[in-house]
Amino acid sequence: MIRLPSIDVRTRSRAVRTRDGTTSESPHRTDELSVGLLADVLAYARQRDYTGYDYFDGMSSRLLRALPVENQWLNLAVQEGIKRAPINVRPLFLVERRQSFKGTALFAMANLTAYEHTDDELYLAEATYLADWLLDNRSTGYSGFCGGHRHAMQQLDELRPAETPNVIPTSYAVRALLRLAAHDDRYAAVARTAVDFLLEDLKYTELDGGARIVYQPHYTGEFYTLNGGAIGARMLLDLYDYFGDESYRERAAALLDYLATKQTDHGGWPYRDPASASHLSMDNHHNGFIVESYLHYHEVTGEQRYEETLSKALSFYREVLFDPNGAPNWDESHSYPRDVHAVAQGVLVFTKAGDIDFARRILDWALANLYAGEGQFYYQRRRFYTKRFTLMRWCQAWMAYAVAEYLAATTEGD
Repeated sequence: MIRLPSIDVRTRSRAVRTRDGTTSESPHRTDELSVGLLADVLAYARQRDYTGYDYFDGMSSRLLRALPVENQWLNLAVQEGIKRAPINVRPLFLVERRQSFKGTALFAMANLTAYEHTDDELYLAEATYLADWLLDNRSTGYSGFCGGHRHAMQQLDELRPAETPNVIPTSYAVRALLRLAAHDDRYAAVARTAVDFLLEDLKYTELDGGARIVYQPHYTGEFYTLNGGAIGARMLLDLYDYFGDESYRERAAALLDYLATKQTDHGGWPYRDPASASHLSMDNHHNGFIVESYLHYHEVTGEQRYEETLSKALSFYREVLFDPNGAPNWDESHSYPRDVHAVAQGVLVFTKAGDIDFARRILDWALANLYAGEGQFYYQRRRFYTKRFTLMRWCQAWMAYAVAEYLAATTEGD
């Protein structure tokens, strides 16, 4: 097992650059472990040009694409077999490594935070490069800025082409562009057009009790992905926070109002409405998305509109979806698999909620159980073994972003 240093939170001198190019020494309280860990995780990704395997990328298999037949069930068998295998079989199936749209947004924000805490121009250059990549690789033909996975995905009811946009990667890309707008205001103008994507392509619809959106364009089914509505609300809140347009806040509140009516008595949310439309129950990281969105509403608006909803949700999220030692549970009924994405989302949620001690406990669990060293995180801990391979977005990008947000919170105001 890798020996890890305990966190050393202390005051130290840091050279601060002034406008005339000179430096001065100022006290700066910093979390030594998270600074070094963030640097290592970002270096791992940077050395690989931010490209790698992804969670749902089995359809990128060159072997599968070389077959002279196109069959839904064959596609599903290959895709799910690759995703569920106990070892990484992607090289055997000649799955292509790609740069993820969502992962790029997460890496951009993590690099910007690293720059803000180190003054190292390398990180700002990387964040700018990644933001420009988002602009160059957005999905086209839609009402506004948007993006999606760069690999096809076979669903039971459809084959989803590569670069089909959806609300999740679009929202994180908008957040990244708004963060970078402090350095180049052209990013904000592009990000703002994502509102049109949400309203038009995602069919923002008002109804009794709030409003809802679909997960991706052209959807005609009878179910709704609940965490997608939460992430859409958070995107509107990010834009409201930047531009001050009250219509963004009002629409975000309508989406969250609808979600509040779907909260279970336990305090969590199923993956879809109706719950029977998905094999997923009240799983960890998707509930984390929803909780984080309610926290963000309170943070941005200062209102306590969802105090009761959020209190129940946070209690369920901490007491049911995590063990006391910080280990993430899969859902309300199953401990395993313990997934690195759930780790990252837990760090993000409890950091945002101000429960830094529990966020640190989750991070400690990940370092003891899913960290390979040299900036690399493994994918999952199963009951009897660990999936000792790395997915660039799912593992590295999420952990980079989570560690960056933890670092920002633990050094804020110093």
